[in-house]
Amino acid sequence: MGRYSIKQFVENTGQKDLGQGNFELERDRLLEVNLDGRVWIKKGTMVAYNGDIRFTREGVLEHGLGKLVKKAVTGEGLSLTKAEGKGKLYLAEMGKKVTILELDGQSIYVNGNDLLAFEETVKWDIKMMKRIAGFMSGGLFNVLLEGKGMVAITTHYDPLTLQVTKDRPVFTDPNATVAWSGNLQPDLRTDISLKTLVGRSSGESLQMAFTGEGFVVIQPYEEVYLATVQT
Repeated sequence: MGRYSIKQFVENTGQKDLGQGNFELERDRLLEVNLDGRVWIKKGTMVAYNGDIRFTREGVLEHGLGKLVKKAVTGEGLSLTKAEGKGKLYLAEMGKKVTILELDGQSIYVNGNDLLAFEETVKWDIKMMKRIAGFMSGGLFNVLLEGKGMVAITTHYDPLTLQVTKDRPVFTDPNATVAWSGNLQPDLRTDISLKTLVGRSSGESLQMAFTGEGFVVIQPYEEVYLATVQT
């Protein structure tokens, strides 16, 4: 049905309390945060709020000198805003789908571009993959999240999770890779023959190789990053 009376429209599209906890999917592309304290959100993702909420951009040394240096290396790809107070906060980014993950002592790596929000109880750090000197233009760095609390990530369309086993490694396009389990340490490799076949200087010719035991989350969409590996 595409036509409504004003009353029908308000009723059908109105906010609903789903009782899911501090992080709640108000829509599949809209995160509702039932805030009573503090939460970290990706800069520029607040679309609405009610109640008494204050927003503060993270200070230069908010998370210590080590993270400041790492953010400089990764091109400031992850900018956080601190939301404090009590009320309802609504977050979205470019119409991407939102998934809520609840950590209970586990750890997960998330591409910095796909991290929407996380609770203050979650520990985090910026990590660079092994055997990689650096990337240009940001985009291809990742954030390690661990401990207890809720994390919200975003994907273009529905995410797909692939299992990694000792006898079945998984290879992914970095531009389509969203997250992976905290025990995996992917390597980066190039496929010259595939590069020649598809005529690209990145993407399918540049692959992330996951080995061991764990999982990888991908999206059916390649976000375009101008990434090059320094040698």
